[in-house]
Amino acid sequence: MVLEVLDTAKYVVDEGKTVQIHIQALRRFCRDLVSKDIKVPPWSANYHLCNHGEKTVMYLLILDSINFCFWPAPKKPKWHIQCGKERLSGYYALAAALKRAVEAGGPLTSAEYLSRLSLTAFQEILHGEGELQLMEERVHILRELGRVLTADFQGNPTALIAAAGRSAPNLARLLAEKMPSFRDTTFFKGLQIFFYKRAQIFAADLYGAFGGSGWGRLKDMESLTCFADYKLPQILRHVGILSYAPPLAKKVNQGLPLEPQSPEEAEIRANTVWAVELIRRQLEHLGRAFRAFEVDWILWDLAQHEPFNAKPYHRTLTTFY
Repeated sequence: MVLEVLDTAKYVVDEGKTVQIHIQALRRFCRDLVSKDIKVPPWSANYHLCNHGEKTVMYLLILDSINFCFWPAPKKPKWHIQCGKERLSGYYALAAALKRAVEAGGPLTSAEYLSRLSLTAFQEILHGEGELQLMEERVHILRELGRVLTADFQGNPTALIAAAGRSAPNLARLLAEKMPSFRDTTFFKGLQIFFYKRAQIFAADLYGAFGGSGWGRLKDMESLTCFADYKLPQILRHVGILSYAPPLAKKVNQGLPLEPQSPEEAEIRANTVWAVELIRRQLEHLGRAFRAFEVDWILWDLAQHEPFNAKPYHRTLTTFY
């Protein structure tokens, strides 16, 4: 996994013209992280289903199958839910809503049920306020998940982990092989570029939810890259590690959509992957060894808060992230 994602990302970095990585800013940022004794954020049991064995595996697979596009359509309110006394939006709202549905004793974690899931039923599961984009696409993906699990893995997501030999990169590859919705690739100047954002994040989430034991005991975790989304380039741009050419910067700043699988989108995502790898190497040089997915978790957590979320993120209407 690390080879095809990193190698093709580096190709885009070398061949692209609209996104640039600034090494001095990267080194300053890494020194700042070290000075603050930055740590990997703990797994959030408040919003995720935990301690339910195989049911947790299925919950995570459902969550990461539809872990994309949490920003609202133009002039539409952002989707959110009430979770106790907290108002949650975005990824955490999705995680909490799915957790709520499973803990209520519903059939959500049944592969057979997923294979015939209706849009109405899914809307009831996620009930909240505002509008979550790509709802029909999410239902289609969950039906696909149910059918694949039923046909190839006896309806059991742990059989998927076993088929991958408990290897994190092999698990991501197997998901991409079995389910087109996980096949997160594009082409740039004639070369196929691999990202596999959601496929890789499922392996990382298993590791996080199970604390690296049980179903989270996976080999080759160091072979995962970061998960190229829209929040990571947002923080990397804020701290000066990434910069965009003026036409692209204008589009992003104005919230204008970038076409899925366009060269501009590929450059943002590929430079994000390569920048995170450079951050990982620099932190290791400074005596702080992290794996790429852990650097991702650190950056994503920072990007949820001011001032790191000050700059606009790019907007691409896609099911991949």
